[in-house]
Amino acid sequence: MSSDILRELAELLLKKRMTLSLAESCTGGKLAAVITDIPGASEFFLGCAVTYSNASKEKLLKVPHTVLERYGAVSAETAKKMAEGARDAFGSDIAGAITGIAGPGGGTPEKPVGTVFIAAVLGKTTKCEKLELNGSRDEIRNAAAENLIRSLIDLASV
Repeated sequence: MSSDILRELAELLLKKRMTLSLAESCTGGKLAAVITDIPGASEFFLGCAVTYSNASKEKLLKVPHTVLERYGAVSAETAKKMAEGARDAFGSDIAGAITGIAGPGGGTPEKPVGTVFIAAVLGKTTKCEKLELNGSRDEIRNAAAENLIRSLIDLASV
């Protein structure tokens, strides 16, 4: 992952005096790890909930059981609720979430390996994007994290 994009996010959040929180599923805390590698990240980064199971999404992020049941863990609806849940749990200004299928197994014809949803929330605005990524498990996870960083930058820049 490019250190330039991480620096851009950090500088933007610091300039705007905004705090950030995350919710990660298929990336397993990878994005939180690279953010905490940034010197001074504690000035803007409040924390991350790694919610790999549906039960943890429900308990920690307050994703409604009905959303998980109806749309599945890998869906736009779940990604949005995860981002909103992270924002609410940590009390941050902006929050992001990642949920998907990084592989090599777990894919279905409807949701093949590489299907990832990212969501970013700021105030009353929640943006969500479906990604169809290719590559190894690690490449998919890295691409998902980088795409969420770009989404957070775009949303915070408004």
